[in-house]
Order: sequence, then C-alpha cells, then structure tokens
Amino acid sequence: MAPDADFKNIWLVCLWMQVVWSLDEVVLLNPPEEPLPDYLLQILYSCDEPAAVQLDCIVSFEIGTVSTFLLRNWSCVPGERVIKTTRLNLPDWLVYQADGVVPDSQWVLSCILRASVRSRGLSDSERSIRAQDVASVQPKPFFSRPCKRHKLCFAWCKQMLQLTPKFLQRQCPFEQETVQILTTIFASTGENFGVTKTLEPFRNEFLEYVRLKNNLFPWCMISFWIFLTSHCKQNLCGLFYHIDSQNNYVTPTVLLKQTGHLHIQMNGESEESSAFLSLFTVPLNQWCQISLMLEGRKVKVSMACLNRTIQVSEHVFGHAILFDDTEGYFVVGGGKFIQGAEGYFGPVVYNRNKISAQKQSETVIPDVIKSLNLTGWLQSCQEFREEMVTKIKGFLLKKKQRIGLGKRFRCLLDIGEVIISKDCDSFNFSETGFDISHPWMGKKELPPNSQCEPWEKTAPHRKKAVDLAMLLVFKYGEKVSLEAVSKALYSLSVQRLSRASSIAVVSRMLPLLLQAGCLGDNGALHMSSVLYSAGLGVQKQPVKAWLLALLAAQKDDRLALLHLGYMHHQGRHGLPKDPDLAYAYYSNIAKQTTLDRHNHTLQQSFVEAVYLNNEEALNLQTREDHHIFQWLKHQAQRGAADAEQTIARMLFWGQQGLSPNIQEAVKHYRRGAVQLEDPVSMYDYGIVLLQGHGVDKDIQKGLTFLKKSMDQGFVPAITALAWYYEQYEHDYRKAVQLWEKADLLGCPDAALNLGVIHSLGLFPGKPASQYMAYTYYLKSANRGQIRGAVHLAEVWATGIPGNVTRRPSDAVLWVKWAAEQNGYLGRILRKALDSYLLSDMFSSLLYYVIAAESGYAPAQFNVAYLCEQNAGRFLDPAFAKHCMWTYYNFTIQSENSDTYALIRMGDLLYEGHGSRGRDLFFAAQMYTQAALKGNPQGWYSLGLLAEDVYRLPLSILSKLGLSKLYMADNSLLQTALFQRCRDSDIADSYLPCSLALFKVFLQSFQKEYSDSFKFLAAVAVVAGPTVLVIIGALRRRVLSLN
Repeated sequence: MAPDADFKNIWLVCLWMQVVWSLDEVVLLNPPEEPLPDYLLQILYSCDEPAAVQLDCIVSFEIGTVSTFLLRNWSCVPGERVIKTTRLNLPDWLVYQADGVVPDSQWVLSCILRASVRSRGLSDSERSIRAQDVASVQPKPFFSRPCKRHKLCFAWCKQMLQLTPKFLQRQCPFEQETVQILTTIFASTGENFGVTKTLEPFRNEFLEYVRLKNNLFPWCMISFWIFLTSHCKQNLCGLFYHIDSQNNYVTPTVLLKQTGHLHIQMNGESEESSAFLSLFTVPLNQWCQISLMLEGRKVKVSMACLNRTIQVSEHVFGHAILFDDTEGYFVVGGGKFIQGAEGYFGPVVYNRNKISAQKQSETVIPDVIKSLNLTGWLQSCQEFREEMVTKIKGFLLKKKQRIGLGKRFRCLLDIGEVIISKDCDSFNFSETGFDISHPWMGKKELPPNSQCEPWEKTAPHRKKAVDLAMLLVFKYGEKVSLEAVSKALYSLSVQRLSRASSIAVVSRMLPLLLQAGCLGDNGALHMSSVLYSAGLGVQKQPVKAWLLALLAAQKDDRLALLHLGYMHHQGRHGLPKDPDLAYAYYSNIAKQTTLDRHNHTLQQSFVEAVYLNNEEALNLQTREDHHIFQWLKHQAQRGAADAEQTIARMLFWGQQGLSPNIQEAVKHYRRGAVQLEDPVSMYDYGIVLLQGHGVDKDIQKGLTFLKKSMDQGFVPAITALAWYYEQYEHDYRKAVQLWEKADLLGCPDAALNLGVIHSLGLFPGKPASQYMAYTYYLKSANRGQIRGAVHLAEVWATGIPGNVTRRPSDAVLWVKWAAEQNGYLGRILRKALDSYLLSDMFSSLLYYVIAAESGYAPAQFNVAYLCEQNAGRFLDPAFAKHCMWTYYNFTIQSENSDTYALIRMGDLLYEGHGSRGRDLFFAAQMYTQAALKGNPQGWYSLGLLAEDVYRLPLSILSKLGLSKLYMADNSLLQTALFQRCRDSDIADSYLPCSLALFKVFLQSFQKEYSDSFKFLAAVAVVAGPTVLVIIGALRRRVLSLN
C-alpha cells in the first residue's frame, strides 16, 4: 500500500475521533417536508474553536446530475449551543411554478438540506467539515406548486410570454417509451416495398440519458405480428430490420429464410456482425407474434401463434451489441436491398428502454386483427375452393361418361361459337359468343333431365357459380381451372352491371363478385371493395371494404394498391393516417407505372383528366368514325405533320376516345418520319424501332432517325441518342455530354438519366454522389418525369444523412402523382367517359366510383357531378345528395381543386343537409377560394351572402383585399363584390353580375331617398287644397275683370 494511502486513512480516523469527542455540533430542528416559500428554519449549532456554519441544498435531477446550492453561511463563536432561526430561501424553480420570470427546471428526483460546521480557511471538502446534519425534502410535482406573487411589475416581454400556449396550456412532461411503429395491417406483395420509419431522440433528458447509456448494452423489446401466405422465394426475405446511414444492416435485423426459420443479426461497436437462426419455423396462413428481446449480449426471440404454445430461441453473442435506434431507419417488409415476405404484417411495437414480460396466457390479439377477421375469410374461401374443385372433377367425369346432358343443356352449349384460347386462364366471357342473359342463367335449378349425385348438392347462394363451372367444363373440358371460373364469374358480373339501369342490381351481383374473388380474381375483390367503401347499391361496410382491398393488394392488383394508398393518405374509414404506409402502397404502383409505360398493352389507356362539366374537353373526344378523327386523317393525308403526330399519339396511347392500336400508330409514325421528315415523328419512330413496339426491333435504323431528329433541333432526340451510347456502346462520356446539353434545354429525361449516372458512380471522373443524383431527380420530377418523381420520393422517404432530411409527407405526394398516371387506371377512366358519352349513366358512375375511391380527383369530381345531375333519376335523391357531399368534399381537398366543386360545396354548406345545419362561415370560405382562383361565381355567391345580411368575417375580407369595408355599409360591400364579378375575364358573368349590381343600386337609392319622397308626399297632401283655393280665387278674379 502506498504511503499516501496510509496517511489518508490515519487522517480519516483522527478526523472521526475529533468529531466524536469534540464539541462541534449542528442539528436541523424543524426541516420542512417539502419546499415551501419563506419557511423559517431553526438550526442548533456549537463549536469548540472559531468556525463557519453553512446551509446547502443538494438537488439530484432525473438526467443523473447532482447540483449543490449555497443557501446561507455565518460565523460560529466557541461557547454554548446556539439556536438560529433563518429564512429558508430555496431556488424559485424548486418552490414555484415556472411563469416566464421563474425559470423552468429539469425534473427533480430528490432534494437534501445539509447544515455543516466547517473549519475556517479550508476548501469545501471532507477535511473542512467538522459536523453536519442532513434532512430530506420531497419536491412537489410541477402542477402542485404555488404560483409566485412577484412584488415588481413584469416587463412587457414577460407578460407576452405568459400569454403563449406554452404557459396557458402547459402539460406534464410525459413521453412514451413505447413506440407504435405500425398500428394497422400492411399487405406485402413480397417485393421491394415496405414501411419505413425513423425515431427521434427523447425530448426528456432522463430518458435520452438512459437510451444513450444503453447503446452498448441494449435492454429493449420489439414485437410484430406476421401472417405468411407463402414461403420466402429467395435466400432471405425482409421482416423487420434496421439500416444505418451507410446502408448497412445493423441491430436489430430479423429476416426470413426459405426454410421458414428466422435469421436474427446483430452488430457490435467495431462493426462486427453476428447472426443466429431460430430453432422454430414460422407457419403459413395464421397470425403469429414474433418478439425479439435484447438483454445486453443475450438475445431472445419467441413466437406465439394462435392456439399454439410459445416457442423460444436464445443466443448469447461473443461481442457487445451496439444499438442506436436514432441512427438510420427501420423497415417493415421489403426495401431497397431486399424483398419482403409475402403476406400481411400486423402491429409492430418497440419498447425502447424496457422489456415487458408476457406469459402465454397474456398474449393479446390486437383489436385490428380481430375486427378484420382475415383468417375467417380465408377459411371460408378455402372451403368454397375445395367444393368447386370437387364439382369440376365431377363434371369432368360426367362429360367423359356423357351423363346428364339433357336436351335443353345441349342446346345451351350450342349457343354461339366460343373461341378457345390456348390458355384457359385468359378466358373472358366478353370475348365469347355465350349469351349471359340467356334465361337458363337465371334459373336456380339444373336442366330437368340431369341426374344429380351427392357431390352436386349446392347451397343456393353458390348455385350460379356451380352452374357456370359446369357449363365451362362441358365446353372446355380439362382446361377449366378455378382461375378460369373466377374470370368467367367476374366477367358475367361486370356485364350484368353494365346492362343495369339502376343501382338495385348491385346487391344481386355482389355475391358473384365475392365468389369470383374467393376463387382468385383480384379485379372482383377490388370492385367489391369499392362497392362496400362507397355504399353504391349496398350498405357501406368500411371494414369489409378494407379487407377486400388488402386481399387484392397483397396479390399486387394495381388499383387495389392505389385504393389502400389513398385510404392511409387521407385516413379514410377510421384507418390511421400514415404517410409511410401510404408511401409503401403508392411506391409499388408508381414503380409498376414506369414499367407499364414501356410495356404498353391493350388493357391500358392514357390517363386523361376530363371533367364532365367541361364541354370543350368533351367535344374533343372522338372515335375512328367520328368527324374529328376523319378530319385529322384528311389533314394528315394532305401533309400536315401536326395531324400525323396527333393521330399516331392517339392510337398509340388510346387517347381522346380511341382504342389503342400500336401497329396502326407505328404506320403514322413511319409516314411522318419518312414522307414528311417531321422531327417529332422521326423521334417517335426511332424510339419504337429501338424498343420494338409494334414493329421489329432495328437499332441502326432507329439510330438514323434519332440523329435526323436531333439535327433538326428536337431536344428529346438528344436524350434518346445519349441513352443509346450508354446502353449499347457504354460510352458514358459521350452520353453525359449529350444529356448535359439536353438538360440545359429543359429536358426531363436528361435530368433523370444524369441523376442515375451520379447515383451509380458512372459519371466520368467523379465518384458516386447520392446528393448530386437527388438534385437531378428533383429537377426531373418538377419537369414532369414519372421515373424522376419515383426516384425523388425514394430519397425523401429515407433522407440522405447530412444532406437531405427525411420528408415522408412530400414523398407520398410524388409517388401518388406517379401512381395516378398508370394505364390501368386510364382504362377505367376511358370506360367511364365512353359510357357517359353513350348516356349510360349507371356504368359511367360505376367506373368513375372505382377511380374516385382510388383518390383520383377528376374522377371524384365526376362522381359528384353525376350524382348532382342524376339524369333519369337513376339514383335515390337521398343517396345522390350524400354522394354530392362526399365526393365534392374529396375534390376540394386535392392540391388543385376545381372551382366548380368549391362553388357547389359552398352551396351545400349554405343549404345544409340532414343533421348538418347551415354553415355560412365555411360556405363563405369555399366561395372565397373559388373567387381567388378566378371564378366569378365565387364573387357573385359572396355578394348574395352579404345580401343575406351575413357579415363576412374580417379574415375572409382580408384574403379578398376588402378589409377596409369590414365596418362599412353593407351596400358598399355588395357593390364591391358584384363589381369584381362583373369585371372578371369570363364574359358570361357580365350580365348577371351587372343586374345584381343594378339591384344593389336601386336598393341603396330607395333607402337613401325614401324619407325625401315621404316628405314631398306629405307636403303635397297638405298644400294641395290651399293651392286649389288660391287657383280658384284667381280664376274668379279673372272672370270678374272680364
């Protein structure tokens, strides 16, 4: 032992003996139990030599720090014991509530009063203390403390500070340690799309202190629910994992193996990574809760499935586990670097600083899983599928035996010639000669001569599906599958709906749609979801609509993905409003949109935003036998390049009412390029030659036309040539030169390709730069490039550490816009518009509702407009009014809301509906928005509101630039409003607004001069007789003179 240590121990013993045998003493006689203002504290003390008495306050905070505050000190003279009474002046922040003058403080855990007798001339250490006494003071919670009555007046700035919500609405500094990463259910298609989440540091300093301290000794728990529909098709599939700022998998990472085992991976401080496999496998087609518990170096993973025992695997890592949950981001499902598991993800819960112990009996199924009842639907569908398989096998056996073919059924099979495709899965009733309206299809019994066997017994509600399966089997034989029956059922339902004249037929067709969906048709699932969501012809059932949308979206149905994205973007039907979850759905269909545009099919059409109240846009719709199209063909034959371009574009994309005809479009591209030498046509023809759309691929010939187009100054041709050099010759320097040239000329494709080059590190002489790529993606998206929007959204979904902050709300807007350019949505819109032009209002409404429930604003407007017009009274008036309320309301929430919708929504708010009374304030807001967007009807309606003796609020008048008229006479305000209506650029508003202005003038004139008119009338009544007397007297005098 060192000499210094020996000396220290001897000194401590001597000090202890001195304290025990000396006369130094100090006692706190009446310490308070809690901090009190102006408390009188009594202290007894004595000393055997000159010393000092000191009173301290020792405070410990929740963040782990300890502070000592000197309250008072005085001299001690040797002699008798002395009792001193002193005012206890504790810090204001410990006694009072914070009020702007009294400062706020950290959360106090404990407070100790210490009185001590200290030797003079020594520092504040153990050596200076000769005697001491301590007492614990329990701090009061913030809201239990009194407010200090200040003796001086507050400064003005302090008074204003006290009026802020921080002091008026102060809340307890409570922060959840449990994070709900996912609160609902996510349908995973097994692709690179998932839910991305990030966590922020704790605002509470104590919790943040604990979190940072546990980074190398994590003590936390993560649990998530999973419903697998298929085993992992790759080596690994994503379940729940953590990606850091360097794009590495870090603690914790839970992946799924092909075998069904869980792969659990952790990393350490020195970037070492270790993993282990669970001893159990995750079963298919049932909900299971996976729980991951991190206890320092030990990791425990457990699985609790319904009606099964809990299975557990443990592993102790040989290195410390590093886990910083604010670094990078978490992913549920698929992501940039891995595909997700196929199935459904339930709620994901993360306990950041604790582990909640759960027993098997305590495993609670979340309410969202109970209410959805996914398992019940799949079980009933499985029973139905097994029944249909049995019946198809039986019908095949009957066909071989030629049993049960009555005369009536044989006649039925002979109705029309059916074109049998090579693959029966592509069977479509609409392409056959079978008459779906044949009387036999409406029967609920088999033909009379058929012989029924026990397996042929069928529940009444499934009779039509079985009859249809029998028909298909006897017509197509062994080619019939459940998928073929489902397609036939869906086609039958759609055709019957298209022939309906009212919504009453929906309730009869819905069972067929549900059965078709059960058998595997995703379009039937999505249409059923839409009908339940909108309440069109059936009772609105939001939960069932959500279930059916999840089933279709999990099978990668584009419109169902769009529907679910809109649900979570707006928080419809009580679902959580979650931009990250909405992004997961939207990004899927947005990515498919970029691929669909390069793989154009007849099932796609160009998305055109046609509003049904726009007569000019409706008049531009045409057909191949329409006079507009014939006129364009005539102009093209005369050598008009613009007409040739228009015809080719309309035929290639299926625009303005034409059906897509790629081969015919290519002919027009060729004619414009070869005969007319039009640079636009040469570019288009070169592109189809390069990609082989509607023509044999010919790269050299396509390259020739692109060069000719570029030589004539057509900017997109420059980008196309750069793409050729990059793809075929791998000349990145030449490609970049051309792209930079096109970018300076505002080409969106050039900016996109430059972004990709920077991202991949292929830019000559420059390293990979995600930030440079981001700048080009932003430029490309703002120029209207769909792929640029998708890439930009990917950056905003996760952010770039140190350069770009995460912006999930903006990311979802970009992928929503990109998703709404999908050609399959365009096909639905085309069917809706064609039906409207043919005066088939119900079919038009049906297709527009499908698009409207996907969140497409023009379709939402058209649904409301059809309900408003209600041509032929095909809708119940109450439903039509509710429909207007719903879809006009959706329309005005879009980014570029239509002014007509704003006016009509204002009218509905003005009139009121059902239990909703009149709301003039919100009506005025709608009219104001329409007026500021240039619609004179908005000014006119505001004038009528003012005429209705409604005082427009100052906030609205300020937006209109009329705040100076707030206290003016009502007629002056009406005059200003109607004048702006009259002076608008729309000529049709001049006459009605002028008449309204004239009416205001007459009313003002009558009001101002009514008293004068009354006075003149009174004078006339009083003075009339006198005037007559005078006139009579004068007349008599004249007569006498004569």
